[in-house]
Amino acid sequence: MIDRLTSMEVFVKAVDLGSFTAAAVSLGLSSQMVGKHIRVLEQRLGTQLMRRSTRRQGLTDAGRLFYERCRAVLTEVASAEAVVEDINATPRGRLRLSAPIGFGACRLAPLLTTFMERYPEVEVELILTDRYVDLIDEGFDAVFRLGPIADTSLIARELAPHEQVACASPQYLARKGIPQTPADLGDHDCLGFVNASGLTYAEWRFTARDGAPQSTRIRSRFQVNDGRVLANAAAAGGGIILQPIAVLRDYLDTGRLIPVLTDFIAPHRPMFLMFSGQRSQPPKLRALIDTVVAEVAPPR
Repeated sequence: MIDRLTSMEVFVKAVDLGSFTAAAVSLGLSSQMVGKHIRVLEQRLGTQLMRRSTRRQGLTDAGRLFYERCRAVLTEVASAEAVVEDINATPRGRLRLSAPIGFGACRLAPLLTTFMERYPEVEVELILTDRYVDLIDEGFDAVFRLGPIADTSLIARELAPHEQVACASPQYLARKGIPQTPADLGDHDCLGFVNASGLTYAEWRFTARDGAPQSTRIRSRFQVNDGRVLANAAAAGGGIILQPIAVLRDYLDTGRLIPVLTDFIAPHRPMFLMFSGQRSQPPKLRALIDTVVAEVAPPR
């Protein structure tokens, strides 16, 4: 027997994500089961909720009204469950998170491993991507986002800034020399980072200690969209890179990469942990927030 509340949740997810397939992936169901849930709702209500074709789907007038009420009902149910969870006060359940690739792989993943050891009843699904992620529409509990951030209804907790450093291997510097100013990078092999839109960061912007901007356009024969790959290439003597300290820490600590242009301030961006403020956070999310803020705290 199909549960009515579950069918409402499936219907809302299908509307939010725009397709049965996306809803099925998010909920761990088959597309056929998603369709069955919505057909049961339509039969119970005696009206069509969604117009479906091979190319697109949309809501009927009745479906739009029902969708709004379903979201309200599900929010109230989640709040009721949160109250019970507060009584138990034990973090448990699944957390779905998103983070930038470099930070997520090199800094966040080890932190989450320790977090799950501390809270054995919590499961984590971590999606690494450098594109903008919509927390509500894509069903995330929390996202890590590089700032500055626009006005939003989400709660944002500031973390340690996303600092970068320019560096190269000792072998490369012995062979090609050490740049003294950003302008010297024009005479060097630089390894380029490709952003989520497919564009290469061709201009590296530094700041002198007196606050004057210092930028230069780099030439790059090797470009990739993963900072870890750039770090390996630089350690092999491929050239100079500009990447986050979170990605480079092990290379810098072991001397496989040496910082350059240390008289200049490398680019940095604020980082935030963002989550919905529409209802009280369940213990699993509160535990994550407390852990992350403690471990990746901004400088005082």
